[in-house]
Amino acid sequence: MTRTPVHGTWEPRPAARWEDAFLGGNGHHGTLVFGDPNDDRVIVTHHTLVRPNGSDTRPPRLAAELPALQDRLLAGDRTAAEDFTDGRPLQWVRPFHPAFQIRLHRPSGKGHGYRRSVDFATGVVRAERSDWTSQVFVSRADDVIVQQVTAPGPTLDISLDHRLPGAPAGLAVGHGAVLTPEGALLSLRARYPESDRAFTGVTLIVATGGTTALAPPGARIEGARSVLLLTRVRRHTGELDVATEGRALRELATEYDRLLERHVALHRTAYERVTLDLAAAPAERALPGSELLKRPRDPALLERLFAAGRYHLLSAGGLFPPRLTGLWTGDWDTAWSGAFTNDANLNLQTASAPAAALPEVTEAHAALIQRQLPDWRDNARVIFGTRGVVAPGHTDGESGHSYHFNREYPLHLWTAGADWLLKPLVDHDETHGSRDPRTAAALAEVACFYEDFLSRTDGDGHVVFVPSYSPENRPANASWGTINAAMDLSAARHALLTAAGYHPEHAGRWRALADRLPPHRINDDGALAEWAWPGLRDSYDHRHLSHLYGVWPLDEITPYDTPRLAAAAHRALELRGAENDSAHGHLHHALVAARLRDGERVAHALGQVLDGDFFHSSLMSAHYPNRHVYNADAAHTLPGVLIEMLLQSAPHRLVLLPALPSALPAGRLTGVRTRFGAEVDLTWAPGRATAVLKPTRTVRIELRTSSGDAQPIDLVAGEDHVLSMEAW
Repeated sequence: MTRTPVHGTWEPRPAARWEDAFLGGNGHHGTLVFGDPNDDRVIVTHHTLVRPNGSDTRPPRLAAELPALQDRLLAGDRTAAEDFTDGRPLQWVRPFHPAFQIRLHRPSGKGHGYRRSVDFATGVVRAERSDWTSQVFVSRADDVIVQQVTAPGPTLDISLDHRLPGAPAGLAVGHGAVLTPEGALLSLRARYPESDRAFTGVTLIVATGGTTALAPPGARIEGARSVLLLTRVRRHTGELDVATEGRALRELATEYDRLLERHVALHRTAYERVTLDLAAAPAERALPGSELLKRPRDPALLERLFAAGRYHLLSAGGLFPPRLTGLWTGDWDTAWSGAFTNDANLNLQTASAPAAALPEVTEAHAALIQRQLPDWRDNARVIFGTRGVVAPGHTDGESGHSYHFNREYPLHLWTAGADWLLKPLVDHDETHGSRDPRTAAALAEVACFYEDFLSRTDGDGHVVFVPSYSPENRPANASWGTINAAMDLSAARHALLTAAGYHPEHAGRWRALADRLPPHRINDDGALAEWAWPGLRDSYDHRHLSHLYGVWPLDEITPYDTPRLAAAAHRALELRGAENDSAHGHLHHALVAARLRDGERVAHALGQVLDGDFFHSSLMSAHYPNRHVYNADAAHTLPGVLIEMLLQSAPHRLVLLPALPSALPAGRLTGVRTRFGAEVDLTWAPGRATAVLKPTRTVRIELRTSSGDAQPIDLVAGEDHVLSMEAW
């Protein structure tokens, strides 16, 4: 191995666009740091900032009409579900938006050597020139944005500015500024148009030396040796007591280094749990990110994107898991409302969390589900007339009701969502060898839903999923709402059997229901059919791979246990088109290919993203090629892809190097967690590989390597186990 990979990135030029801003976050507050040397800007975000848009957030009351719809679909009416709505137009969830930007203006100086950087291990974003430095981080310990400017120059003007792209004309904005013993307290209050809701930002300015004066709407610092800024934002109804917020910030007003030390103790511990070294050349590792992005086949780029992906995922996960844009946006007109898109994107973004040792992200995911379970119950009762829970396709973080739907996107018919969203929590429980009672209770509600919903049967006695929806595709010869989508089959089987494991007292009836589920169908092309109902033809050119849920992230279909279905799934993957070249489509393809041991297909899917100019110089990604539409899918999903191609685990199985592309002949992956309770360090080079297993519990597992042969391994808690392989 060469020296340790770079755990950060840098640029020699300012960021002119907010999309290129270096990012910070603690899962609550976020920052986008950019601007020029004489006009520093820090855009402030918060996970709770969603704009009221007048949407009717109630789920559609359709339960009374469900039996008639089921009759029509089973009778062969392939468009029957198109009018199964309450007539309202498509309503997007409330859009995520930025709060404001902190602006620091200084006179033009004579300095030289500008450089900006972000340290992934500390979360510090730094800009510097020979005559000054600025450092920003978002504290995990104190939930505050901290910025320190040293040698700020003869004058420094500081203000809070709400004028960001897309800000509504009717936004009612008020500014406040008062002097304090430390310096000054600035505030900005913004009330949404036609709403009683508002948000308020407060910045405490602490000047060391010099003088502080008010310069409405901000403050002017003259002759200071350094300036410390502490910022928070809160969303609220009514008025917010700015003085109380200011006192809370004044209680934190201590030395920058002490604030940083408290934060780093939490952040570094999480970030450094897992590392990836692909033996890149030191010269390439030293390049700025924008130059490295021009070398898409360089291992140094994958190293840095892996590190950046874990950093951004950790920074975005806290109050909520990451949105479509993570925790960041500089524009009020955020694509797809900057929502949590549940039918693919959220789980793809958090795919690496259990294995990449980020329980902070999984806990944020669990907290979102727990807050929304009452709304999920409403969805089941009001739309389907059942007990249990049904998850929505989209959420803004506030409402968990299913109200984003229309003819082309009948997401209110998607019943697999609860199991899909709970799967990462099950993986977490397996990794840690415990059973979270919250996950157990939610799984029981999913099982109850299936008990009530699966009331129709086919001629063979199998229960029938009617209506059924495969996000976000349709059969070639039918409408979107139809029968027996493969994702529904996989989700129900997994939910019922997993719930039975968590609840032995109900295991008998839930396993019996699982036994009555229809099998997957293999179509005339030899591919796993997206719809198991006879006569429904596949539509292959689509970005989603919902029907391959059984391959990834489930273990329902594997090359080891179900080789015939695995071959059919592989054929389905071969036939799948890229449709609109979305990043999540390519990387979902890579995750499935890795489970099917197809390393070259993984490499091709990765190449589509790396060659497609999906990454900004911030190393945050876009949804489409050529950096079109700021979106976290690629940035957050890529670490999961790299781990899956190097190491996969199940409760009693370890697969080493299942899908290693030939372009990565050597490397080291450390700290990965497995679902059988062991930490693994993996090292490989041409012709040999070594894995060190550090189990936390005693278990017998099956080892699989590139040869495909199975070997039993007995692990003892607390005793390292070394595996050496030749000619893999």
